[in-house]
Amino acid sequence: MSVTAHSETQREHSFSSAEMGAIAHLYRGEVYRSTIWRTRLDNTTNWAIVTMGIALSTTFSSPEASPLPLLLVGLLIAVFLGMEARRYRYFNVWRARARWMETNFYAPIFTGEARDDSWQVTLGRDYTAPRHHISFVRAAGRRLRRNYVWILAVQVIAYYGKIAIHPTPASTLAEFIDRAAVGPIPGWVVLTIGLVYNVGWLAFALGTMWLDQREHRGDKVAMG
Repeated sequence: MSVTAHSETQREHSFSSAEMGAIAHLYRGEVYRSTIWRTRLDNTTNWAIVTMGIALSTTFSSPEASPLPLLLVGLLIAVFLGMEARRYRYFNVWRARARWMETNFYAPIFTGEARDDSWQVTLGRDYTAPRHHISFVRAAGRRLRRNYVWILAVQVIAYYGKIAIHPTPASTLAEFIDRAAVGPIPGWVVLTIGLVYNVGWLAFALGTMWLDQREHRGDKVAMG
């Protein structure tokens, strides 16, 4: 049998009723697991939002209240982002498997197009040798771009707004900088650290976006 004929035979392979039922149950299981881990992702985002809300309430409770809680909450946000990135790596495994079956098994059934059975090999290898489909860094970048960048934006706006208007509106740039002082740390040092902190998050978001685009363009990701 020629290679072409063998290829056509592979493309014409059809599953038995028992196999179709097994694949359907497998798909339902993967969707269920991805849904559970999606809920866990939402939990860490909610924690970050709640802590930010507490910091905002504390800072703006009175004109004399310190803006320090808005600075400290940034550390908690980074912790929650790390937790969410770890959870996203697991979520991405189940999501990618379900999506792989949708595009390579269910979609051809509806469209009537020929199906290349090589997708089964890829899925089978993922079950026999499971692995994460995305690195921790790329996972953190995705969650940063989709959720946490907005939380960080609120933090920045609230902090600079606080020192600009409380206890009275700052009349000069020098007064604005002086209000940023934290104990013995001068205001200009605090603002410089804040600038580096936020520029660092922006660079991280853009850098991981570039990594995502490179991985997908090179077709190096088996699924998802």
